[in-house]
Amino acid sequence: MRTDAEDITASVFLELWRRRSAVRVVEGSVLPWLLVTTANVARNTARSRRRYANFLRQLPQERHAPAAEQVALDGAWLIDPELRAALARLPEQDAALLSMLAFEDMSITDAAAALGVTVQAAKTRLHRARGRVRPLLPDFDPALRTAIAEGTSR
Repeated sequence: MRTDAEDITASVFLELWRRRSAVRVVEGSVLPWLLVTTANVARNTARSRRRYANFLRQLPQERHAPAAEQVALDGAWLIDPELRAALARLPEQDAALLSMLAFEDMSITDAAAALGVTVQAAKTRLHRARGRVRPLLPDFDPALRTAIAEGTSR
């Protein structure tokens, strides 16, 4: 790869600079030293890449990682049934967004990143979700209702 070649070249010339007093000059040229050092650095780079790939293959891999919105909604059984019912009537991502903001103390930026949407899209979804949740929770705890409606932590 081109980037690897550039990295190897940079490493070789850095080594030449660091060891400039000990570099063996053959017939007035450092080219032989550069060629040998380049071959050695290239082999070390390939070996390092191979070891890293082997390390990654040995790591335990989860076949199916849960989506961020599912993780946020998994704790829904801990909340009031009325609130859970209101969240269940929302689209899954909107419910997850409200949950992340109100219960997980996440910022709108972090929640947007977790859901894979832009911050502006998250703000729009939040505004719409608030509008849908308010009428569903008329007699709910005022402090928590405010937290849900504002998308902030209690």
